[in-house]
Amino acid sequence: MILPIVAVVGRPNVGKSTFVNRIAQTKEAIVHEQRGVTRDRSYHTADWNGRDFILIDTGGIEMGAEDAFQSSIRNQAVLATEEADVILFMVEATTGLTADDNEVARLLKRSGRPVLLLVNKMDNPAREDELWEFYNLGLGDPWPISSVHGHGTGDLLDALVALLPEPPSARGDKAGENGAEGEGEAEAEAEAINVAIIGRPNAGKSSLTNRLLGQERSIVSDIAGTTRDAIDSIIAHESEATGEVTTYRIIDTAGIRRKSQIDESVEYYGFVRALRAIDRADVALLLIDATLGLTDGDQRVANLADERGCALIVLLNKWDLLETPEQREAVRTQVAERLMYVGYAPVIAISAKTGRSVHRIWAAIEKVYTNFTGTITTSRLNALLTELRDFGHTISAGRSRLRINYVTQTGTRPPTFTFFANHPHIIDDNYRRYLENRLRGAFDLEGTPIRMKFKKKD
Repeated sequence: MILPIVAVVGRPNVGKSTFVNRIAQTKEAIVHEQRGVTRDRSYHTADWNGRDFILIDTGGIEMGAEDAFQSSIRNQAVLATEEADVILFMVEATTGLTADDNEVARLLKRSGRPVLLLVNKMDNPAREDELWEFYNLGLGDPWPISSVHGHGTGDLLDALVALLPEPPSARGDKAGENGAEGEGEAEAEAEAINVAIIGRPNAGKSSLTNRLLGQERSIVSDIAGTTRDAIDSIIAHESEATGEVTTYRIIDTAGIRRKSQIDESVEYYGFVRALRAIDRADVALLLIDATLGLTDGDQRVANLADERGCALIVLLNKWDLLETPEQREAVRTQVAERLMYVGYAPVIAISAKTGRSVHRIWAAIEKVYTNFTGTITTSRLNALLTELRDFGHTISAGRSRLRINYVTQTGTRPPTFTFFANHPHIIDDNYRRYLENRLRGAFDLEGTPIRMKFKKKD
């Protein structure tokens, strides 16, 4: 089902993210007293009285100010209004009507969309006489609300739902050819494969997101820390191998660095969102800046993905900037040696900026997800176990000698194997690695971590 879209716009720090979190009943949108915290537009599913819709949280619009991000933030907010069915324009009671409010109101009136004017931070309903100046915006009756306390939001949502198109499919097809969620193809109940793009700050994650989606979904800048939210986008992609269309949820995350290096509390919230994105990811794309080589930060990020058990693909970005074959071979060697603990992950050299080899990522995602969710029959596993026993490699401790009697797969996402043995307590890390290597040698487990459990069996 295609859901109607509601965009929340306004100046910085008027309470848009707090409002979105309250209506969507989440804490996904970053809320902070600092101006300009929200930069990209982010999407959140909400419902009221049985009507589902998508809320877009946008960055604050400042018409006069120009800095490294303000132009892009403003463009993102404008894109949100263009794809919305209804616009919620939020102003702030405590500061009153401003010149920026007037400019934004003029922009919204040209959009042709229904607009509801929200006057936020009306924590005291007795102050409703302060609403009169907002009639000057020419957007009809203002709605007094408090995002923090929830005052007035019920009546507002009743009015909002009444403006939503009926039925949802009557909105028509706004989507582009790629079917991104940002173009109206959000499907609340779609079983999308979650793909998180992770890595250090400024590795090119947002550029890759935009390249995969075929649109400017995330703000791209050479300033580290541009992305602060984990941003979801839905895309339907047709497999070159099978011709089947699969729905993917692409999650662009904030750059992950060591906690001690995170100076701003806002950036810390982005770090937490990135970890949550990894937690819900089926497949993680670890983006490495090939011009810098593999760093300690890249190793930490790879370790986070491995610990949380999602499938993994390593992408060497900015490959076109390496000028000689020797430089490229040095990077590949470094990755092979320092990422041995995730040696199961395929490595693809790409350029997110030019699009070089980006098409190969889709086939890799398809393959590692298949391995991540696949099962191996018990008969095939125990045939391998028979070979291991015939080979004779085992371990002992004192008078105890290990014998593995049986193995079966007991889980997926990632694949989990349970071994029944006479003395499971003597199994050490070396023997675990031996078993993992033999499993990977016998079965196609590329791209996915595996888990092994050992139980006592007499």
